Amino acid sequence: MRRSSDFASVVRRGARARTGRLIVHQQIDLAGEAPVVGLVVGRSVGGSVVRHQVSRRLRAQLAQRLQVLPAGSGTVVRALPQSAEASSAELGAALDTAFARLAGKR
Repeated sequence: MRRSSDFASVVRRGARARTGRLIVHQQIDLAGEAPVVGLVVGRSVGGSVVRHQVSRRLRAQLAQRLQVLPAGSGTVVRALPQSAEASSAELGAALDTAFARLAGKR
């Protein structure tokens, strides 16, 4: 996802799941076959070095989980301040938990 209107659409219309470190919004009925993913890592997470570190960790974990996401879906992952001290494995576990909750809502 690249445009703010895409992010806003998924956040407004999609289902939401919150874990201790992340909030994940997911909208299923988007056009297209491949799932699209966007990250939101705000200043509340930390300084620029910390934000970029969290972004890199989340991107790596999401790349491993793209096959889990439904075709034609849009997903926005928002990092909470607690994600600053999380390892990659902990962020991956938080993503798995959020995706499982979202699958239960469908």
